[in-house]
Amino acid sequence: MAALRRVRSVSGLASVLCALLIWLALLGPLIALLTHLSGSAIASALTGPGDLDPLFISLASGGVTLAVLLVFCTPLSYMLARGMLPFPRVWEAGVLCSLLLPPLVIGLLLIFMVGPFTPLGELLNATPWHLSAVNTFLALVIAEVYESAPYYVVGALAAFAEVDPRMEEQAALLGDRPRRVFRRVTLPLAAPGLGVALSVAWARAMGAFGAVVIIAYHPYGLPLQIYVTLQMTGLASALPYALVLLVVALPLPLAAFTWSARARRRRRG
Repeated sequence: MAALRRVRSVSGLASVLCALLIWLALLGPLIALLTHLSGSAIASALTGPGDLDPLFISLASGGVTLAVLLVFCTPLSYMLARGMLPFPRVWEAGVLCSLLLPPLVIGLLLIFMVGPFTPLGELLNATPWHLSAVNTFLALVIAEVYESAPYYVVGALAAFAEVDPRMEEQAALLGDRPRRVFRRVTLPLAAPGLGVALSVAWARAMGAFGAVVIIAYHPYGLPLQIYVTLQMTGLASALPYALVLLVVALPLPLAAFTWSARARRRRRG
């Protein structure tokens, strides 16, 4: 028995050390960023006129992107989770196809879908505002939506699937209408999972580059600013913008995952 305990303790210690090694390896890029930055470099890169414009553009486009996802993708996720759509596997396959498309391919295909010489592009240009889906703020939002929407749909679908349908049925038996059941039962129970899905979509939108570089090269958000700065002045000068991007993109997912974990513990308790 003593020998068995020693074997178990040694294997447990080895497992912890392996997990620590993998964890440090995953955090390696972040550690490298922090070790190669100084306060003076950050100040010199971000205190000039217009230096923070990419930040404001990314925040604005990311906010619009999240609003679009909430309005249009939440109903799709709910209907998929409840099996309310015909041929559900076909709908799910469509979401997975969009999830698996490389971002560069998305950008290329968006040119053929909403470019200036396409029917949709001409329709946008014919509006009183003469909109364009190439190299505009609208194009940036479109690219971010297409890069982040599948992540939100998959995450929101999982969040709705975790809600016990029997609780919705009980609320309906008590006389609540479907919209009231959704608002008072389904949505609160799915909220932590929806928060995680939305925060992942936020991080994807903030870091969107592949589609953006093709269809929305202007105006510069943070990822394109990093790329342009890297090309023009080198690695060191691009690092402050990389730090800003992480500061903007990471807190929301970390907070959402913490909230979701606490909500799960309360339900089990």
